[in-house]
Amino acid sequence: MSEPTSGFSVSEEEVGERLDHVLASRYPEHSRSVLQRLAKEGQVELNGAPAKPNTRLKAGDEVRVGFPPSAPSSLEPEDLPLEVLFEDADLLVVNKASGMVVHPAAGVHGGTLVNAVLAHCGDELSRLGGEDRPGIVHRLDKDTSGLILVAKTDRGHRSLAQQIHDRTASRVYLGILWGTPRFTHALIDAPIGRHPTDRKRRAVAEGEGSRNAATELEVVEVMSFCTLVRAKLRTGRTHQIRVHCSHVGHPVLGDPLYGGVRQPPAELFRSTEMRTTWQHLLEAVGGQALHAAELEFDHPVTGERLHFEAPLPRPTLDLIDFLRGLGCR
Repeated sequence: MSEPTSGFSVSEEEVGERLDHVLASRYPEHSRSVLQRLAKEGQVELNGAPAKPNTRLKAGDEVRVGFPPSAPSSLEPEDLPLEVLFEDADLLVVNKASGMVVHPAAGVHGGTLVNAVLAHCGDELSRLGGEDRPGIVHRLDKDTSGLILVAKTDRGHRSLAQQIHDRTASRVYLGILWGTPRFTHALIDAPIGRHPTDRKRRAVAEGEGSRNAATELEVVEVMSFCTLVRAKLRTGRTHQIRVHCSHVGHPVLGDPLYGGVRQPPAELFRSTEMRTTWQHLLEAVGGQALHAAELEFDHPVTGERLHFEAPLPRPTLDLIDFLRGLGCR
């Protein structure tokens, strides 16, 4: 088995789950394709023997994963705006701007959060996530703004990733949804899998490849034909909040993938000036009106419970003021 190795004991909630699904949950800093490749190469062991990705896990199972040495990185540091709310020897807490991709991927080779962090930290970043994702513990969608963790050390990375997996780290978002929900509080407990026809999207779906997903929603304020909500993640699936809100009929405003691009009520936008203002405000937000507003976790070394908040971006606040001015309908 390659070095360094990482391992874990199967938890009660993981019993019966497929090994590849659990690996994706345990090691969110690695892509599914990387983890599947490691399993095919015999670098994933179950109770001391090479394991198949589709193996169903049992109570008492022990899993070990061998991660190969990192390849040299081709990433370049870039002096980009970076709002750092906290930094010490082990981690950074960054308030990411909407429109910034977190790490390089297909078709995106620069201008990312990783490039900015490399310029800020130099080589002081964890490489557990791979050379193309130094320091990245979890992700935010490109057009979602707000708080994100970056690990500077491997020990910090392991601890933070484990806290996210175990749900002891808390992540809370603020979002503007279309319409007025019938609930003031709700728990959306619906599995998420790949969309059957669109590889860029996820969908609420049962069956092979789907994974349990749960989001807590709380109405903060009703504003005309939109609603400001507080969303707390119980799990961390790709596009989870966006998928769940669309599933209950209230997609995130401005979300092009999940039904958040709609026309407002005609009776409220009779003048050209109103329509123009509305379009300018949406363009300023730059995509889905979703913001990672709160982050809470235990420091990986001191154990101190840390809590951070990031205010909504100015374009989103301007949009909220505009909606408030229309009054509740």
